Amino acid sequence: MKKTLILGASTNPARYSYLVANKLVRKGYPIVNVGRKVGEVAGVTIETATTLHADIDTITLYVGPKNQPPYYDYILNTKPNRVIFNPGAENPELAKMLEEQGVEVVEGCTLVMLNTGQY
Repeated sequence: MKKTLILGASTNPARYSYLVANKLVRKGYPIVNVGRKVGEVAGVTIETATTLHADIDTITLYVGPKNQPPYYDYILNTKPNRVIFNPGAENPELAKMLEEQGVEVVEGCTLVMLNTGQY
């Protein structure tokens, strides 16, 4: 299964990133949780954006465009195959940088994609 990095992971059960983490794990996907606050979601520790993971297929973004610039290098250096901009995270500047690196850019809802078999 393709490994997914959840950027903007949260321990708050009302957050979509929390729901997606649990859904991915239930479906057998390995995940990496990256966020600002320490904690655990779906049995996986939330880490800060300091460790680069070389085996990430997809990054799913739950960080708004105003808060994304500090993560640009982290996202680009992770070299994912695909980045999903969830609703509210859309960012043409970052999307262009990713496309220039050959990364597939998707504007969509990861939760809906998982529920409809489009993930």
